[in-house]
Amino acid sequence: QVQLVESGGGLVQAGGSLRLSCAASGRTFSPYAMGWFRQAPGKEREFVARIRWTGGTTYYADSVKDRFTISRDNAKNTVYLQMNSLKPEDSAIYYCAASSVYSATDPRRFGSWGQGTQVTVSS
Repeated sequence: QVQLVESGGGLVQAGGSLRLSCAASGRTFSPYAMGWFRQAPGKEREFVARIRWTGGTTYYADSVKDRFTISRDNAKNTVYLQMNSLKPEDSAIYYCAASSVYSATDPRRFGSWGQGTQVTVSS
């Protein structure tokens, strides 16, 4: 199993932007897809965005479509989440995860997880 470490979270005002990074380490890293999820207090873990490692096809939750952009740098084993026009309801712990399934949005289909990074959007 690979190690995933998120960074880039913080406190921003509504309408602001953040870019999250997720760096993978380990002897080998060959996921089918990488995803971002988030979890707010008292809520279930929620799918945010997914990207295929080969080809780069992306998919977004309706709640973040047109505001968030997922990308990856295969050479650096790193995935990013650019978050623009942030809203208070985006506040959550954000997790990156790796999957051996191309098109999954269910967190149970992702086998490797980072520790999470806190994103707080003030109103």
